[in-house]
Amino acid sequence: MTSAGRKAVALSATMRNVVSVGVLLALLVGVSLLPPDTSLQEVEATASLKACVPPLYPPLVTGDPDKPGIDIELLRAVADHMGVSLLISENRAMGRDFNPRNWNLNRAQCQVIAGGVVDSDQTRSFLETGPAYADTGWAIISPAPLASIESLTVGTLALVSGLDRIGLASFLRTQNATARVVASADALVGAIADGTLDAGVTEAMLATKLAAENGWTIAWASPELGRYNLVFGLWKGDITLKRAIEGAFAELSADGTIAATLDRYGAAPID
Repeated sequence: MTSAGRKAVALSATMRNVVSVGVLLALLVGVSLLPPDTSLQEVEATASLKACVPPLYPPLVTGDPDKPGIDIELLRAVADHMGVSLLISENRAMGRDFNPRNWNLNRAQCQVIAGGVVDSDQTRSFLETGPAYADTGWAIISPAPLASIESLTVGTLALVSGLDRIGLASFLRTQNATARVVASADALVGAIADGTLDAGVTEAMLATKLAAENGWTIAWASPELGRYNLVFGLWKGDITLKRAIEGAFAELSADGTIAATLDRYGAAPID
């Protein structure tokens, strides 16, 4: 290689190094300009943890002051661990509309979102997620055990976001089942009880409760539909608050509080 060629190669390498350093510096400057994460400081400053939940989603939120639900009890335990009070704000859209973008929630209303938050790709696209405390997915309830739901009339109740509705619809089609959308747990129970529906499909926690109350059977809908974790949702970027909640959950798990809470509401795993 000629002297001129070597100089050109050296100059090119130098330019690449300069560009790389420039990009790194730009990233560092960009990070330094991001607003500070004050999420935990805000909780500590007001001595309160604000949570948004649906008015009713048993067994996670029951509306019963003496037995308020799994999520309410766990949130109270987390708040106690953090040394703050828990402030609950009911949001009716959460129980009526499964699209989180229609809930009109904001940071002034709540720092935590609970009452049926599923840890899925969809959820993580708009929320941070806290530690998992139970499994969920699509489950089938029926008065008697079913070998399959092929050619049956099945009611579908979808009140939580994050579960795979497209996958469920595809599964029902492969079973040649007639799907009937129902609007509430009461409507689902009534239609199964009077024989209008042969079975129902809904989120596993709710399915467990309905099956227990009515003496029905319960089973996972299909292994292909997957299982998910139930979690609490937090706003994107609220890392310090997320770490504090994770620390609280670690201790609540170690001392048996989480297991005892799930057991008290009959939230046993589906075999």
